[in-house]
Amino acid sequence: MNFRKPRPEEPEINLIAFIDILLVVLIFLMLSTTYSKFTELQLTLPAAEADKLRDRPAEIIVSVAADGRYAVNRLAVEGRNVDRLAAALTAAAKDQKEPVVIVSADATAAHQAVINVLDAARRAGLPRLTFAAQTGDGSAAR
Repeated sequence: MNFRKPRPEEPEINLIAFIDILLVVLIFLMLSTTYSKFTELQLTLPAAEADKLRDRPAEIIVSVAADGRYAVNRLAVEGRNVDRLAAALTAAAKDQKEPVVIVSADATAAHQAVINVLDAARRAGLPRLTFAAQTGDGSAAR
């Protein structure tokens, strides 16, 4: 006969259920987390590396200052609304056949100011647009 005391069994910890619960919690946290860094993006506008076009007789240059003022062919436009800018573009394009509107905006100009130039060009019936950019050597490219 066996009179020895039975050995107590050591408890066994089942880790599989614990790992399953942790993975579910991790997936929940990943899906429910919002990232608020999108409002903190720092943008650097690109510079163009295009060759300069030599012959552009029919062009209208619209300059946009950093504070939102406009100039059409170096003549200041009174006010900052789209109707006055469209009138100035129409007057500048009256003697030209299919002119190209060149938007030369300051790098710190508001995006809305540039959109106003595009809208004024559409209202004036000038569909050909391009943007002026600065090349790596500091000269202007179109």
